[in-house]
Amino acid sequence: MSDFGSSLDFSATPGAGGGAQDSAELQRLLAVEQQKAQFTAQVHNFMDVCWDKCVDKPGSKLDSRTESCLVSCVDRFIDTTLSITNRFSQIVQKGGH
Repeated sequence: MSDFGSSLDFSATPGAGGGAQDSAELQRLLAVEQQKAQFTAQVHNFMDVCWDKCVDKPGSKLDSRTESCLVSCVDRFIDTTLSITNRFSQIVQKGGH
């Protein structure tokens, strides 16, 4: 049985010997997953805020007023988020020079 352990060759294992490259790929994958999580959280935030603002009583269908309110609410929420993000980006860029 001791022969079994010595006959294994781990040098062909993916990622063996490429520590820095593997770390960079892991960091990239982690960043992608964080972006997905942030996007999902933002969608849930839109839903909470706009639902509370626009939906008086849930029904089987959205009436045109509720639908219009939801669309406008999400649009304004996105506009505001982008405006704030752009402003912070400008501040960071000015601070970096």
